[in-house]
Amino acid sequence: MRIRLDEHFTLKKLLIFVLPSIVMMVFTSIYSVVDGLFVSNFAGDKAVAAINLIFPLFMVFGSIGFMIGAGGSALVAKTLGEGDKEKANEYFSMLVYLTGGIGIIIAVAGQFAVEPLARFLGAKDELTFNYCVTYGRIILATQPFFILQNIFQSFFVTAEKPRLGLIATASAGVLNMVLDAIFVAGCGWGLTGAAVATAVAEIYGGIFPLVYFFRKNNSLLRLTKFRFYGKAFLKACTNGSSEFFSNVSSAVIIMLYNFQIQAILGEELGKSGVAAYGSIMYIAMVFFSMFMGYAVGSAPLMGYNFGADNKPEMKNLFKKSMLIMLVTGVAMFGISEALAYPFMKIFGYEQHVFDMALRGFRIYSVIFLMCGFNIYGSALFTSLNNGLVSALISFLRTVVFQITAVMVLPIFMGLDGVWSAALVADVLALIVTVIFIVCCHKRYGYYGKEKVITE
Repeated sequence: MRIRLDEHFTLKKLLIFVLPSIVMMVFTSIYSVVDGLFVSNFAGDKAVAAINLIFPLFMVFGSIGFMIGAGGSALVAKTLGEGDKEKANEYFSMLVYLTGGIGIIIAVAGQFAVEPLARFLGAKDELTFNYCVTYGRIILATQPFFILQNIFQSFFVTAEKPRLGLIATASAGVLNMVLDAIFVAGCGWGLTGAAVATAVAEIYGGIFPLVYFFRKNNSLLRLTKFRFYGKAFLKACTNGSSEFFSNVSSAVIIMLYNFQIQAILGEELGKSGVAAYGSIMYIAMVFFSMFMGYAVGSAPLMGYNFGADNKPEMKNLFKKSMLIMLVTGVAMFGISEALAYPFMKIFGYEQHVFDMALRGFRIYSVIFLMCGFNIYGSALFTSLNNGLVSALISFLRTVVFQITAVMVLPIFMGLDGVWSAALVADVLALIVTVIFIVCCHKRYGYYGKEKVITE
């Protein structure tokens, strides 16, 4: 059953519509999680530490796709809501082609920059440096496809084809897992095998949607000839700037966490601490991706109804989204606390690394109670084409509050201060998110006294 953007959404229909996007984002996060699992069990914690050191680099580059995808899909959805399908497809085509070009530039330039970047990111000894460079060169080569895969995650939803987007991403994730099993576990290629497996999956994940949208299809979008719309491109970038800031700042935060952990524990034990932090983030990324998937899946709905000036449906979507964020956050917290032991055990670390990871995850997991509201709040303003507020929420949450917390808390709490930093940052960000939602509701009309559609 195809669900259109202009329909009224019951809770059931909303969940059905966004589910493919949620699963799609989960499979995207699984790329790095699967690499971490295989490398930790078959190559050791030093190889995992090397991946954790170089991984922020790919988060920065991948964020370009998330930025243009989120911001561009909001613009395209609004244009569709206004009834101009031809221009919507021109915007879509322009954004895809420009994003692919940016990816090619990154892939070429990255080959020259990977060695100094590895040193800068903390690869001090020769073994860790070689691991970082090997993994980095392979993954950088396929960045154009990875960035395109990220942009299409949003556009599949806007095209009313979220299930096809799920198929594309899920099949790429399965391919990654199968190749990890073959190359890392079967052939014994270690970290190199994990990099090759991820690279092949990224190539597939980028080509699949390109082929679909190049051909005639029954979705709302198709790749066509276009002319450059400078204002539209700038609008897409500003709309999605919160997603860019979120991913880039997350990458910076990971670097800062790694530096702080090594400063607290010392160089040798610090590598174990970095590996422990990596395992916490692998599991947390899967949980975060569920919130992000909902944000990606629901944003075109709000954007379309904003363009159509359908305030009753905007209120309906906002009310249900708040309920979903609350229930999901409580469930995630309960699951993470109950299953913290097996979650950390699957990485196969030595006992002292496992103990650090287990304690850290139990502290960190409290964040799931409020981070969904912050992620959705930022995405809400992106869908309303208000990139400034969206970016401000994201910037304060992931840069100002978190950097301050991770620099200050360890002074008083040691390693526990590192594990608690993200939690404190999200509590402060929640206050900011609520303030913006309350202050801007009259301007956009996503809640208020006007009667909301009920089932």
